[in-house]
Amino acid sequence: MNIKEIQQSIFLQLSPSMGTNEAHAVTGLLLKHFTSYDSLYINLYPETEIDTNTIACIDEAIRQLLVDKPVQYILGETFFCDLPFFVDASVLIPRPETEELTCWAIKDNPHTNKLIDICTGSGCIAISLANYIKNSTVYAIDISADALETARKNALLNKVNVNFIQYDVLHTDFSNMLDVKFDVVISNPPYVRKKEKQYMHKRVLDYEPEQALFVEDDNPLSFYHAILKFGQTHLVNEGKLYVEINEIYGEEVVVLYEKYGYADIDLRQDIHGKDRMLCGTMKL
Repeated sequence: MNIKEIQQSIFLQLSPSMGTNEAHAVTGLLLKHFTSYDSLYINLYPETEIDTNTIACIDEAIRQLLVDKPVQYILGETFFCDLPFFVDASVLIPRPETEELTCWAIKDNPHTNKLIDICTGSGCIAISLANYIKNSTVYAIDISADALETARKNALLNKVNVNFIQYDVLHTDFSNMLDVKFDVVISNPPYVRKKEKQYMHKRVLDYEPEQALFVEDDNPLSFYHAILKFGQTHLVNEGKLYVEINEIYGEEVVVLYEKYGYADIDLRQDIHGKDRMLCGTMKL
């Protein structure tokens, strides 16, 4: 079976459930991963024969896709800020909105010394900071030992140094856990209310780690209280704190920033026009 026939077969199997655009993108990801051939090569050399073992791997990936398993988990990899990352069920799949937040922090702080990523998951934020902000010292915290194992692999993959720490940020002593002052604190914490599950796609609910997604309905801003309090004790004067938020709580999180003494608060929308990220400055 040649590469062009395989490309057409994948697309025809996926498009009824995914739609044309997503099926086209996922077809390209599968072929690139399993054959190393991109669309340009396929168009130039459509008669290239593919061995049966590779075809079997592609067929198994399609089977998993058709039961809504995310393609990133099937392939075990994704990209974030143009860097490669391992991903599995221990960590959230990095989102474009989180990439927007990370790029904002990198652009604002090109020569920053010390930074910390709270609720690091795959390590995508921390590792991107360490890669693009040269000569920086980066810390990263998460409650999950499995997530931190994946994050450490990603740091090795991208050849950067990050100080990973296992800790529950909702612990009452979190604000005193490190004897370090930071120029930047950044976090994409859990912020989806459990009652929002009914609106979420099956591929998220069935495969991504619930602990990294959801907060209690009656205390949806719990992580922001902890993170902002941490910033009070661990940010240098004029240090900045960046967070990703649930779109419905933009103004409420602005009020929290003010309550904890932050100034120059900037609420920004994501590429979809939704309130998604904030930055505030600590004035000591």
